[in-house]
Amino acid sequence: MKNKFQKLSKDFYLRSNVIQVSKELLGKFLITNIDGIKTGGMITEVEAYNGIIDKASHSFGGRRTARTETMFASGGVAYVYLCYGIHHLFNVVTNEKNIPQAVLIRAIEPSIGIEEMLKRRKKETVNPNLTSGPGSMSSALGIKISESGIDLTKNKIFIEDRAILLTEKNIISTKRIGVDYAEKDALLNYRFYIKGNKFISQP
Repeated sequence: MKNKFQKLSKDFYLRSNVIQVSKELLGKFLITNIDGIKTGGMITEVEAYNGIIDKASHSFGGRRTARTETMFASGGVAYVYLCYGIHHLFNVVTNEKNIPQAVLIRAIEPSIGIEEMLKRRKKETVNPNLTSGPGSMSSALGIKISESGIDLTKNKIFIEDRAILLTEKNIISTKRIGVDYAEKDALLNYRFYIKGNKFISQP
């Protein structure tokens, strides 16, 4: 029987509206094949970062460093960075080459390889903090900074469309978390999550 699940193509990521891409990532499935073990789940929460004009973005003002260079790649690759030297945060790079927009994936609802996710997170039972919050999510999925730059149309880390349809009334938009330094841009409603889903990080 033909697989009804569709891996997102390069064209999905190359679009210019990072807000639209962010919202459309909700309900998609983020899947990893790390050390031969498949884990993943439905994306429930994201944040948009609007490139060089967004004071909350690592690429604000066109800032290019060894860390941020991946953001300037053509859309459809992973941008993974360390937060506080501990947490590996997974982002999806969007738009054309040299337009450094990205979407931070903040949480998933786990459904694939749950036993392995519990082991990685040193937990015994499934609850929202297993995969809610970008650091916890990456830990559960086995994502590390070494995955930064990986092609999301290949098989190690990818995102699937499983035909879950969300409308605007299913999506809540709020301010992003932890970007108070961004002044007026901290007030932008660039965080999106699925209404009523319990796998959401807490501000």
